[in-house]
Parts: sequence; C-alpha cells; structure tokens
Amino acid sequence: MKDRVILVSGGASGIGAETCTRLAFAGARIVIADLNADQAQASAASIVAGGGQAIFVPCDITNPELCEGAARAAVDQFGRLDALVNCAGISRPHDSISLPPADWASMVDVQLNGAFYMAQACAKRMWAKGGAIVFITSTNAEAAFPRRAAYCSAKAGVAMLTKVLAIEWAEKRIRVNAIGPAYVDTEMTQRNIAAGNLNEAQIKARIPLGRLAQPGDVADAVSFLLSDQASFITGHSLYVDGGWLAYGYF
Repeated sequence: MKDRVILVSGGASGIGAETCTRLAFAGARIVIADLNADQAQASAASIVAGGGQAIFVPCDITNPELCEGAARAAVDQFGRLDALVNCAGISRPHDSISLPPADWASMVDVQLNGAFYMAQACAKRMWAKGGAIVFITSTNAEAAFPRRAAYCSAKAGVAMLTKVLAIEWAEKRIRVNAIGPAYVDTEMTQRNIAAGNLNEAQIKARIPLGRLAQPGDVADAVSFLLSDQASFITGHSLYVDGGWLAYGYF
C-alpha cells in the first residue's frame, strides 16, 4: 500500500475508520470523505499523529457533484487516485407495509446511488493507469431479512453493480470487488441492539464462528482486495460472515 492514494467514503467511524487506519499504517495516503465532519477530522488527525498521511473532505455521496469534488481533492492533494473503498451506509429497519416512501428513497440513495456516483467519480481519475474499487455490501445482498426491504434491495443492487463495473472497466485495469460482512460490532449495530431491532444473543448463535465480526476483520479483507495479491480478482463479492451464508441447518 506504500504511497497509494485511497479515498474512503464513510471513513469517519466503524468499518470505514478502521479501514482508514489500517491502510494508512500500511503506507497509503488516505482521503476520508464523510458527512460527519467532527469524527472524520478526528480520524484523519489520529492517522497524522501516528505518522501517516490523511485528509478529510466533506462529502454527501448522494450528491454526484460532491463525489466529483472528493475525487478531485484526492488528486489535488496527493497527485493521483489509486483506489476507492465505499463504506458509507445507513440502517433503518422498518415494516414493509408501512415503510414511508421517503425512507425507501433515502436508503436506496445512500446505499446504491451513492455507491455508483462515488465509483464513477473515482474511476474517471483512474482511467489512464488503472486502480481498484471495493464496495462494502452485506450478507443481505443474498440473504433476505424481515423489515429490511430497502436495505436488502439496495445491497443486492450494489452486488450486481460490482459485476457490471468490473467487466466494463476491466480494459482500463480498474478492478471492482465487494465485501459483504455479517453483523459487525460497530456503533450502528450497537444502536440497533439497544433499540430492540437486533438480538445479539440470537445473532451470535446463528453465526457458526459464534461472534460478531470486528471492524478489523472487514478492513483486513479490504486490504487484500486492494493489494497486488488480488491482481486477478475482479467482479467478486467476498463474504466476511463467520459462515452465516453457508449455514443452512436450523
């Protein structure tokens, strides 16, 4: 990762923040694009204090112009852009029968539309020399959960988007992959547990490895897919799920 310039959208907290830290201390130069200015600036400052290189760029990924601005800022600051990790996401479980249209639209806008806008903006800066893109999806790209119609649909859309962009951009040597975690022990997951949307004991019992994923588990997979060790891997969704999708018993 030494000297590679990597833009991480949603890098202020959770999986994104851990990914930024690990990539930075592997030698990458990090651009954190996020709506949460305070947390993103703190994340960038922590990396710099540890001897790494990182900047923060305010960005709402549902706005194509702001995505263009974030990608442009990476090139302006560091001279090029080598990779994108799209971690930005939201979670709002809701009964489908009463799901407000605005909630459906916002979920799809952040999870799917924003992923495309950011990938498009970054790929333009990789067009001449190649690069790598990793989307963070979910086991919900394949496994249906109740009260998550919008979330599951959007994540499944990103899994297919991964395949389309991979084959379309391969001639430009831009690899596109996705990582689909099971439940990850982040602030968002803990908020859903506290709100009664999730039962932590039931989740752990359902995962063959018997625990929630840690942000570092996902960050390690991101690092691999961005690395030269994955130079012949594209159009693939790697599930970091402790065996969730494989488990078909009861």
